[in-house]
Formats: sequence, C-alpha cells, structure tokens
Amino acid sequence: MTDAEVDEVRARLEKYVGEPMGLPAVAPDPVNVPMIRHWVDALDDRNPVYLDEGFAATSRFRGIVAPPAMLQTWTMLRPRIQGIAERGGAPDEIDFDNPIKALDKEGYVGTLATNSELEFVRYLRPGDHLRVESRVESISNRKATALGRGYFVTWGMTYRTGDGEVVGRQLFRVLKFDPRTIDPSRPGAVR
Repeated sequence: MTDAEVDEVRARLEKYVGEPMGLPAVAPDPVNVPMIRHWVDALDDRNPVYLDEGFAATSRFRGIVAPPAMLQTWTMLRPRIQGIAERGGAPDEIDFDNPIKALDKEGYVGTLATNSELEFVRYLRPGDHLRVESRVESISNRKATALGRGYFVTWGMTYRTGDGEVVGRQLFRVLKFDPRTIDPSRPGAVR
C-alpha cells in the first residue's frame, strides 16, 4: 500500500479506538485457595506465601496471597466446548461489536496472540472478587507479515475488586490476519 492509497478497512476500524472491547466481566468465583493450589501444583511453584497459612502470616503479606500471574485467570470465561471450532476457538459467542469481530467479517480470520504486558498493583488475597473492564488502545495500519496481511489490535484491561480497587492492568495484543494473502516468496512465510 502506498501513501496515496487509502486503507478503507483501517478507516472503518478507527471508531473502536478508546471504546470498550466487550462488556465488563465479573469473575465466576472469588480468589480461593483450591484454585491457587491447582495453579502452584501445575507450575511447581513452592513459594509458601501461596499455601502455608502459618508462614504467610509471618510474611509482609500477613496472610495467603495468590501468585500475581494468576490475575487474568480469575475473570476468564468458562469454556463451552460444544461448537468451539465454529466460534473460532472462543469459549463463548462474541456478540459485542469490537474490532476483532469487524476484522473477521472483512476476511481477517486468522488470530495470533503476539504479546501481553501485566502490571500488578497488589497481590490478590482469598476472598477478593474481581471484575475486569477492557478498552481498545490501538489498531495498527495494515502490515504485511509472514502469516499474511493484517492488523495488530491492542486492548487494555483493568482488574478491580468488588469495591472498585484497582489491583492490576494488562495490555494484550493480537495480529488479525488474512491467511489468503500470504506471499510465499516472503522470507519466513508460513504455509
């Protein structure tokens, strides 16, 4: 695309920047020790502040805390396996108008998560009940990649407790690409 060309798809996407990515989500359960236990067992993380009440009480936290990397897991949608392929791998239908859905309609059906940045404001404690709000931060100009032409979509999520206290933030970026536009002569092209 030259400077003189207008990217009509990108122009239509501009309306999403600064807008919610979806409806706010409330965690199905409060932060709890059984899920912390599953997490630390799966990752073989033996930090005693996560499960040893006696030790945790003598720590700077004055009680058990959840591993910071669990932040996003508390508000994730429960999987609904039936029909998951037809939903593009998503755990549920996405009915909210957002750039991901708009790009799918334009033929940019491939999705690749590219990076995520987390900010932990404070450790979570059992009983914290989280909610998350997301907002579109940016949408790149169309790029030519080894997967095909596409757009990088970045959204920010703010995690809060039930009383509104911010406990963390996350930036999440995906490449939405059109797999039909792969240039096989491009170095690194994926087929």
